[in-house]
Amino acid sequence: MTIEISKDQRHKAIVSIERYFSENMEQKIGNIAAGALLGFILEEIGPTLYNQGVTDTQKRLQILFSDLDMKLSEIDIEVHEDEFDYWRKYDKQVKAKR
Repeated sequence: MTIEISKDQRHKAIVSIERYFSENMEQKIGNIAAGALLGFILEEIGPTLYNQGVTDTQKRLQILFSDLDMKLSEIDIEVHEDEFDYWRKYDKQVKAKR
């Protein structure tokens, strides 16, 4: 199964990869190279992350559905993770160190 992401998610991921290289590798990575790296990650590592997400969701749903008051419409709230959150957390840590 190929992991597909939207055009907007792809753009955000490429920008994040470029920033990561700039701040952590002390070198720049171009837009095309960052896009190629993203493609590799999605194809090679993405399925592992996806499968782990499915497994984690199954475990969480078993717990949630043991409570009969749980509504199907609340599942997305219970298992949702924010996307592209690395830099928000990173910037917050950097500010705290100052």
